[in-house]
Amino acid sequence: MISRRALLLSAPAGLGPLVFAGPVWAGGQLEEPLADSVRGALSSAIANSAPPVPQFVATDGRLSYLRWMQAMSARLTPRKTDAQQRHEFLQTLWYETRRAGLDTQLVLGLIQVESAFRKFAVSPVGARGYMQVMPFWTRVIGDGDASRLFHMQTNLRFGCVILRHYLDRERGNLTMALGRYNGSRGQPQYPNAVFGAMRQWAWQEPAMEARREPGRSPQG
Repeated sequence: MISRRALLLSAPAGLGPLVFAGPVWAGGQLEEPLADSVRGALSSAIANSAPPVPQFVATDGRLSYLRWMQAMSARLTPRKTDAQQRHEFLQTLWYETRRAGLDTQLVLGLIQVESAFRKFAVSPVGARGYMQVMPFWTRVIGDGDASRLFHMQTNLRFGCVILRHYLDRERGNLTMALGRYNGSRGQPQYPNAVFGAMRQWAWQEPAMEARREPGRSPQG
């Protein structure tokens, strides 16, 4: 088991991009026997690789998404300096977390702790990519091609589906689910590191009054 220590430098909300510490490696999920029904459900969740293009039924939802993208892009700039890469990463992450029913800020914190946002990160135990997915998962619920875990959407899809699976197995207990994801179930270090990183990605929709242009009345 690899010990884990959070090396995170906090920045007050709204005061510019975050400062990140060095890499913190994944412990590695443990391979466990899966019932055929569970294996089938996970495989089905992985199968559809549709591009992550957000769809909104209302303008307010789209505007909220764009404000979130702008805020997260500013914070991610120290790790991803290319604007197009940041956009593609955040759009895909937003899509995959919602597809799996996960908190996007939680998964951002997990990625920060797991790989320090490095697409081609490989841990000492072989976990790969942004969400440090173990290669055995591609054999269990995919096509067996572990090299695909370096593909951004594939890695985020696998990671989110696996975390959702663990969360369901732990009956919604996030601490236990995170420990299972790391291969350190029952130990507090890894969940605490993720929760600490998660706080750095917290975002709240600005109040309506703060979004109005200065000097304009509510009637325009």
